[in-house]
Amino acid sequence: MRRAGELRLNQTPAEVKLWTRLRAHRLNNVGFRRQHAIGNYITDFCAPTEMLIIELDGNQHLEQEEYDAERTAFLKSKGYRVLRFYNNDVMSDIDKVLEVILENLKS
Repeated sequence: MRRAGELRLNQTPAEVKLWTRLRAHRLNNVGFRRQHAIGNYITDFCAPTEMLIIELDGNQHLEQEEYDAERTAFLKSKGYRVLRFYNNDVMSDIDKVLEVILENLKS
C-alpha cells in the first residue's frame, strides 16, 4: 500500500524510538510490522501472529476521538487487541510502555 510506505518514511520521533525496540523480533521474539494495513486502516505497529496492534497518539488524537473509536472497533471486530499510548509516554518512559506490551502478548 502506497500510503503505508509514505508513513514509514515519515515516522514521528516516538514511532522511531518504539520501532528500535520492536523491530527484528527484539521484544520477546515477536515479529512486529510498522505501518501495517488492515482493511482501510494503517496501524502504527502490528504483531499479526499475536493479533496485537499498538497505536501511538499525539495531541491530534484528542480531536479525533470518534474516528479512533470507529477504527478501534473495526480492528477489534477482526480479532485484534489494540493498545494505545501517547507519544509522550514513549518518549519519557519507554520501559513502562514495553512492559505493558509484554503483558499483552500471548504466551
